[in-house]
Amino acid sequence: MIIVKDLYKSYGDVKAVNGINIHCEKGTITTLLGANGSGKTTVLRSLAGVIKPDSGSIHLGGIDVLDDTITAQKKLGVFPDLFGLYPRLTTREHLEYFGELHGMSSSLIKERTEEIVEALAMDDIINRRTDGFSQGQRMKVALSRAMIHHPEILIFDEPTRGLDVFSVRLLRGILRSLRDQGRCILMSCHVMAEVEDLSDQIIMIADGHNIAQGGAADIIKSSGQENLEEAFVYFVTKFRKEKAAGEKNV
Repeated sequence: MIIVKDLYKSYGDVKAVNGINIHCEKGTITTLLGANGSGKTTVLRSLAGVIKPDSGSIHLGGIDVLDDTITAQKKLGVFPDLFGLYPRLTTREHLEYFGELHGMSSSLIKERTEEIVEALAMDDIINRRTDGFSQGQRMKVALSRAMIHHPEILIFDEPTRGLDVFSVRLLRGILRSLRDQGRCILMSCHVMAEVEDLSDQIIMIADGHNIAQGGAADIIKSSGQENLEEAFVYFVTKFRKEKAAGEKNV
């Protein structure tokens, strides 16, 4: 479970996150939907313990991220927006390295590697250096690296960016399988079709604020629009008009 309450983060004069609240249950996929610069990545990096928010609280599986970052990170698998692979390492070496970082034994790393290779159909790349891999192959390595320690919570930052249709279809299936296993999944995404297809819950964000939340059908209905894209534009426009009016009256 992920619980975020009243999260704030500024970079100088720029207020990146302004009181964001998130609640994600086990066995669900929650998507942060927002334009570039809306605060999605800052929220995800705060959850991962990479950056420290100015205020607010973050709990992952009952662990306070700010008080006990290392223990919270053990519950977490992160699929970053930039895969960050080491080109001179093979896929197997990536998994061994990250397994050791999580304190796993050699025998458990080997067991988990075999499971992941089968699940992601990686027999052809497991012993190859990642230098020169396609985007789809790089995606598999980044995902396997995030899954090696069998985390109960997974974070995906723009997971389908740059992937071809076959890789996207594979990733969709993996996300659904992870959800069905009871994992708690939080992702950010721009692609409306992906958001609507995969999400049990959508949290719309604009300028670091929550602006709408619920299932796709509920959000569309409450906006009075025809589809999720139009609903998103409606809520962002409404929020910014109200924000401008409030600033004008101050």
